Amino acid sequence: MHRLWLLFAQTVTVLVAGFFVLSTLRPEWFGKASETRPALAELSTTKEAATATNTPANNTGIVSYRLAAEQAMPSVVSIQATSRVRLPSNHPLLNDPMFRRFFGPEGRAEPGGGLGSGVVLAADGLIVTNHHVIDAAEDIEVIAPDGRRAKAKIVGGDPETDLAVLRVSLSELKPIAVGNAEEARVGDPVLAIGNPFGVGQTVTMGIISALGRNQLGINTFENFIQTDAAINPGNSGGPLVDAEGRLLGINTAIYSRTGGSLGIGFAIPVSTVRNVVDQIVATGAVTRGYIGVEPQDITPEMAEAFKLPRREGAIIAGLLRNGPAEKAGVKVGDILLEVDGQTVRNTAGMLNLISQLKPGAQAELKFLREGKEISLKVQVGKRPRPGRGER
Repeated sequence: MHRLWLLFAQTVTVLVAGFFVLSTLRPEWFGKASETRPALAELSTTKEAATATNTPANNTGIVSYRLAAEQAMPSVVSIQATSRVRLPSNHPLLNDPMFRRFFGPEGRAEPGGGLGSGVVLAADGLIVTNHHVIDAAEDIEVIAPDGRRAKAKIVGGDPETDLAVLRVSLSELKPIAVGNAEEARVGDPVLAIGNPFGVGQTVTMGIISALGRNQLGINTFENFIQTDAAINPGNSGGPLVDAEGRLLGINTAIYSRTGGSLGIGFAIPVSTVRNVVDQIVATGAVTRGYIGVEPQDITPEMAEAFKLPRREGAIIAGLLRNGPAEKAGVKVGDILLEVDGQTVRNTAGMLNLISQLKPGAQAELKFLREGKEISLKVQVGKRPRPGRGER
């Protein structure tokens, strides 16, 4: 009996020892995880952490843009513009003696107006917004983020870019940090801030959908940043900011069939904003160059029909009599290729290049005429007010 017990104990000891050795050398035989797995998991976590360092995140590791919002929101104001609406002179009610007795010969002025947003550019109360927000307004009130209200004065406006500058007497306003729209790329995250439908200051998030949008028929001069961040009525004049809360553009228009956001919004880039604001602050208006031509884009059909060697440029379809271009020898049918060495790709590009010329200066314009390139010196004129002249 003693011998059997000794044999059993030795057998168990050998089996336990064997199990220990095999589990150490061949853990996969017993369903244990490989020791390389924790290393891979650790590597994955490290990669995620490295990625997270380039993305705004809160202390839970969830992506957040709260720092950008906190940076920009104090610089965004609401704007209430009030105008007076009178009945037209031929309105039948104005023929009613009783109506005229109580409401006057022209009808009582009824309040009308619009709601928009604005961006603080300087601590002394300089604010930029859209021109259409304050156009024809008789009374403009600015509402600061902390609820303070003050009457605003119009410094100047530029309907051709849909920008306007206001000044308000409010202390402790925070100017917005300005970014660089030239460095923005499609896919970058952006925030739109404003007062949509008058519900109060609101932040929406999206990405940059496209850059350099033009020929949309919204403004005369167009170079829009397109975004899918929700922009609604009341957002006009508010900022589009980057992930650090820096100003990239001024929200100005949306594509919509319903009046609300469909994910296609447009902002005026900050480079244009700065140029326009600087001129308005300095002189009260924006001065642009013009040469007195009516341009037309080169379509593929036109290029084929006239056997044009290139499809870039702008065809001169008309000339202002005794205008700068006609005096310089430009002819109808010429194709404008360059303005002071800068390539003209289409009519929108031509308009932007010429508008940047200084009135009174000479510009060298390169044309294609009857298959040959020619250069002409043009004395740049001053662009008339909208609706009063040519380009």
